[in-house]
Amino acid sequence: MFEKLKKRWNVTSDLQVTKILIVFALTGSSSAKLTGPLLKLVPVIAALEPLYFNVLYVIATLVLYQFILLFIGWVFGEKDFFIAFLKRFLFRIKN
Repeated sequence: MFEKLKKRWNVTSDLQVTKILIVFALTGSSSAKLTGPLLKLVPVIAALEPLYFNVLYVIATLVLYQFILLFIGWVFGEKDFFIAFLKRFLFRIKN
């Protein structure tokens, strides 16, 4: 069922693919939900005009996403996959 993803991600089982997809889903939801309240804890940031706050929100979400991805990946036992995934991602951004 997950043959294309198993080949692309170089994993061996459907269970691994399922865990990876769950981690991606939880990470996206969590980073979007946590960023706003975290930014509003800092009074200087909370007082920014909406345009500046929204730009900062997007940047902070992208940064927080990386950390949450590693944490949730570790909880699900897929730490090595997500470390390699983030290395490839950051290398692509760098170039």
